[in-house]
Order: sequence, then structure tokens, then C-alpha cells
Amino acid sequence: MPELKRPLEGVEVVELATFIAGPCCCRYLADLGAHVIKVEAPAGDPVRYTAVNEGRPYGDAEDTTFALENTGKECVTLNTKTPAGREALEKLIARCDIFVTNWRQSPLKRAGLDFETLSAKYPKLVFGYVSGYGEKGPDKDLPGFDFTAFFARGGVMGTMYDKEARPMSPIAGFGDHQVGIYLASGIIAALYRARETGKGDQVTVSLFHTAIWDVSLYLQANQYGDPSTQYPISSRQIANQLNVAHRTADGHWVQIAMPAYDRQYAKFMPVIGREDLIDDARFYPQTNLQNNLSEFYDIVDSGIGALSLEDLEKRMKEADLPYAVCQTWQQLLKDPQAWGSDALAEVSFPNGNKRTMVRTPVIFTNTPLPPYERGPFLGEHTKTVLAGLGYSDEQIEAMIAAGEAAGEKRVG
Repeated sequence: MPELKRPLEGVEVVELATFIAGPCCCRYLADLGAHVIKVEAPAGDPVRYTAVNEGRPYGDAEDTTFALENTGKECVTLNTKTPAGREALEKLIARCDIFVTNWRQSPLKRAGLDFETLSAKYPKLVFGYVSGYGEKGPDKDLPGFDFTAFFARGGVMGTMYDKEARPMSPIAGFGDHQVGIYLASGIIAALYRARETGKGDQVTVSLFHTAIWDVSLYLQANQYGDPSTQYPISSRQIANQLNVAHRTADGHWVQIAMPAYDRQYAKFMPVIGREDLIDDARFYPQTNLQNNLSEFYDIVDSGIGALSLEDLEKRMKEADLPYAVCQTWQQLLKDPQAWGSDALAEVSFPNGNKRTMVRTPVIFTNTPLPPYERGPFLGEHTKTVLAGLGYSDEQIEAMIAAGEAAGEKRVG
């Protein structure tokens, strides 16, 4: 079957967003073939300056983080606080199908960039909005990052750790990337309807709501008060002891996952050499296990702890039971399945180095993989984009000289 064009070819997107969630959404839309113009302030997206946080080289010569969130876009630098810069932004919005921003509501309204104002002028516009805490409620105007709105207040850090330990060390982008993909899914649905009916809509995804959705299975279960759902919890007290990670004899943590405990118990016990427990009423069925959780934890822990990783993997595969090694990032970068499934790509940077980068996680069978290149330099496409809006060379140079726009600038 011949290759198809990418699904969003011909769709115009304007991004007025910083950091990760909004740019991630637009990077995915670009992967789908949309023409994305990223509008940056003269100082640039703050994510261009986070190298020290991530232990990587500073500057555009090898900016893996900016590439991760912004590959496939054009970058125009406008000072939207000036009349001329604001006018150029308005011209971009006027011709686009999708506008994505993560500005907080008050600045948006003051600038006339809120959905109500824009939709009155452009009824078909699809407005993608990234929020920390949502558009309603007493804390809707609080600043939000994934460390705070997602991990902390969203019920992740306060629950998902062993009770005898301390909360996890969160990593930047974890919640943002989920928000970005969720937002893209809503935007695509709204775009479809806009093309069918001529009426656009605002699509809002917040970090806070996303986290609540992510923990929702156990959040609803928590209401029933069973001790096994009152997180944080000790691993020894988890209701299904076949869903707990253990360490092998050679020091590898392995996560086993058998949610259908009663169906898989008899298959698992021989893996750890405890066939004698297959009919033990203390541990089977799962309802009986609840009075013997710590005892069974010790049995499984010692059983896995007596096996090397190689032995455990062989036995689990022969029994056709689900498990996975708890990999470090160094291991993940070399994982043959990650490479074989096109999750990873090798990208060349201006300094000549090649780095492993991650693709967005939606793969089409009959559509080619999108190109993966470095992110655009600050203002790299300002002149081209403004020329496309009808500005003459003289007008563009005058805007740059007046600080209303900026040409290409290399960071670092």
C-alpha cells in the first residue's frame, strides 16, 4: 500500500507557549504534518536555558531538550508587547486553524488573546489551552508546574511510594507530556467539528486534572476504606502480592504484574520453586491472602531473591507470565525493543554530536515517520514568516531594528 500523507498536512498552528506541555502538544501536531509556527518573546522560551537542571551542554549547539519539544516547527520572535509585534501575532492567528497557549487567564484577557475575544473574530478557531489547575475553582489562577500541580497536589507524590521510604524525586516533563498529548487529542476532535460545522471551541487540559485522571483507578477505590488502598502503603500490605517489585540474587529489581491473581497464582508458584503452596489456603484464593499479606510477601521476596535475573526471566517466559526489569535510563537508551519499535531516533546537532531522542508515541502503519531534527534557533524563521504575512524586507528590518521582532539568534 502506498504511503499516505501525514494526517494534519495543510493545518496551520500558532503556538504561544513556553516550557513543555504546550510545546509538546504542538510538536505532536507537527509530527502529524501540521505547519506549526512557534512565537517566542525576544528572550526566548525559558526551556532554552534549563541545561544545568538536566546536566547537559548549554546552548543551541546541542540543545536536546528544545529539540524534544520543538522539532518540526518554525520559530518567529516577536515582541508582542509592542503594537507592531502584537499586530504581527494577530495576523498569524487570523490565518491559523489552531492556537495553543499556556499563558494564565488574566494576561490573556488583558492582551485580548483569550478564547472569547478571538472566537468572536475567528469563529472556526480551535483554541488549545494548557492550565495548571483548570479554568474554574478557587485556585484557577495559581501558577502550576508538573512538580506542583501534577506530582504534588495531584496525588502522585503523596501516595505512590513505599510507606517506609520518602516521596519520589519527580522528573520534569512527566506530567507535561501527558497534558500535551491529551490536549492534542482534544484539539484534533475540535478541529474535526470546526471543519464540519464552522464553529471552533476551546480545549483545556490542566496538569492537576491530568494527575487526578492518572490516579483515578485507586482514587475511586480509596473511598471504600480498605487498608490496601490507603496509600502511601508498605509493599508488604499491597492487596495483590503478585503486583510487587522484588530484587533478584544479582541485584536487579523486577516488577511482576499478575492482576488476575487467582488465575495466575498456580502458574507463578513453580517459578519460585514453591509448588508446595499451590493449594495452600492461606494464600489462595486472593480473598484468603488478605489475612496473610506479609507472610506471602516474604515468600515471594525470598523466592525471587534466590534467583539470578537470567534464571527468573527464563522461568517467567516459560510460564508466559508478565514481568519487566526496572530499567535505568542508561539501560533504556540501549533497549532493543525501544529501537525496534521506533520509540527512539538518532539526531545530529550543530556541533556534530549525535544523540538519542524520543519520538512521540503514536505510530501509523501507512504514514511515514516524521523527520526528527534539531529545534529551531531563536527567531530562525522570523524573516520568512513575516514575509509570508506580506511584510516587505524593509518593514521586517525596521521591526527588528525597533525591537518589535528579532532575527535569528544563537543561544550559548
